[in-house]
Amino acid sequence: MHFSITSLVLALIAFLILYFLLNKYAFGPLFSVMEKRRELVQQQINEASQTREQAVAYVEEQKQALQEARKEAYEIIEQSRQTSTKQTEQLLEQAKAEATRIKEEAVRDIQNEKNKAVEALRSELGAASVKIASKLLEKEVSSDAAQEELVDQYLKEVGGRS
Repeated sequence: MHFSITSLVLALIAFLILYFLLNKYAFGPLFSVMEKRRELVQQQINEASQTREQAVAYVEEQKQALQEARKEAYEIIEQSRQTSTKQTEQLLEQAKAEATRIKEEAVRDIQNEKNKAVEALRSELGAASVKIASKLLEKEVSSDAAQEELVDQYLKEVGGRS
């Protein structure tokens, strides 16, 4: 193989011309397309990262909102329990007070009826005593046995009415 400087210089000039033409018309647009593609991929990676961060933040917000909702629900349930307990206690107190009042009224009514019955019995007994005395005075009884029989008869009459 024979090596000549002229062919080397011509090959070098041809290579430089080819490189210059490729650089101007092929490499520029090719590198431009590759750079745009790299930027697009980088942008998509950044957007995916941001979306992932937003999703994580959203999940955390939802967890916190859920915890707050559970806490509020627990507080509402606890307040309801306390309110129902208070209402139950109030109703029991009212029922006890009403029962005590009714019992006291019943005792008073019974006492009043008893007093009325005693008064009625006393007035009847007084009237009966007066009648017995008047009958005794009307009759002159000579023996004690006759007086006892008269009293027993009158008491049977009075006992039969009441």
